[in-house]
Amino acid sequence: MSSIQLHKEHLQQFITSEELSNISKETLAAKETLISCTGKGNDFLGWIDLPKTLSPEIVSSIKKDVEVLTPKSKLFVVVGIGGSYLGARAVIEALQSEFASMEKSDHPYVIYAGHTLSEDYYHQLLQMLDSHDYAVAVISKSGTTTEPAVAFRIIKAHLEHKYGKANAAERIIAITDARRGALHDIAQQEGYQTYVIPDNVGGRFSVLTPVGLLPIAMAGYDIDKLLKGACDMRDICINNNTLEDNPALMYAAIRNLLYRKGRKVEILENFVPNLKYISEWWKQLYGESEGKEGKGILPHSLSFTTDLHSMGQYVQEGERLMFETVLSVAQPHNRVEIPMDAQNLDGINYLVGKSLTEINHNAELGTILAHVDGGVPVLRIEVPTVDEYVLGQLIYFFEFACGVSGYMLGVNPFDQPGVEAYKKNMFRLLGKPGYEK
Repeated sequence: MSSIQLHKEHLQQFITSEELSNISKETLAAKETLISCTGKGNDFLGWIDLPKTLSPEIVSSIKKDVEVLTPKSKLFVVVGIGGSYLGARAVIEALQSEFASMEKSDHPYVIYAGHTLSEDYYHQLLQMLDSHDYAVAVISKSGTTTEPAVAFRIIKAHLEHKYGKANAAERIIAITDARRGALHDIAQQEGYQTYVIPDNVGGRFSVLTPVGLLPIAMAGYDIDKLLKGACDMRDICINNNTLEDNPALMYAAIRNLLYRKGRKVEILENFVPNLKYISEWWKQLYGESEGKEGKGILPHSLSFTTDLHSMGQYVQEGERLMFETVLSVAQPHNRVEIPMDAQNLDGINYLVGKSLTEINHNAELGTILAHVDGGVPVLRIEVPTVDEYVLGQLIYFFEFACGVSGYMLGVNPFDQPGVEAYKKNMFRLLGKPGYEK
């Protein structure tokens, strides 16, 4: 099967082959630190072998839950925040039609809660839940993170009112810690079906655990293919020790070279709109892994060609503080051609017979050439198509490169101490016991 490819031909005026050669030893050392589990945060490296070691019984159990819940659920609510929902949402929205309708789907339509505190959002969500049968996955290691805890309390009350306490319990799946925490205790008390978030897998690396696999399977997508793609990319990342043969190492090396040259912002760009949440997942992965100790590349994202008409001017001529990584799709699933118009008032008859993919690819190349001419380094990651296998590859590629890149940066890529700062202020302002002024 085809693998993702990394293209660096548009970096020649920004990075020399000698610089890549010089940094290769450091990159390989960071890889060795990662896979030998000898670096900072080494108690959170369970994701490295996860595609190979995930129990077949877990996958089978997920599929059985899908079979049970699908006939009686038009909606499937995923309650979580950050890594507890972004990975699943990234895969689902990458595979799902832009115009998907829950009324016509053979599988539950996945919607999300626990990622916001907006009152209007929950009012509208509850109105939707009034009108449709649904089931819930609540995802949290602790069960006390404010946003998902608030959401689950609201939705649990609604579910029990709608179906009765016993029937509601059959529609709730908890994905949480194996032994402790509020959600673990609630699940045990109420008799929910449960899955475990492994102790050695952090939230932003958890998409290939039940955290991501259950919602993806509920949406009707093939988690076996997803895991196969991740497994094959793992083999590439683990077994290849040269930058040219290992795209994750090359990506990590290029990012760090550009960072050291003053390129403090990385923009992940796509020309296919349903990859938007891949970018959102990627932003958490890299922002939370690298942004610490006064260091780190700021991850940003743009969707082209749409954002060329809003942010294109800044990228072309603004301060030279960024580099771009273009996520490029070689082949779409469908073909749409430009039709003939006899009057040609819009002046685009020169495009007649061309597919939108051909036009889009030329827009992509034209953008890259313009931005390189404008002084912006551009790296391109090409995926053969968008399906479960390729997305599994892409997820693992970004995860492995993140671990290597973080160690090259000199930080612990697997903690997130700064996340707690806003929570302490919020708890104090809300009067939570123990956080009073």
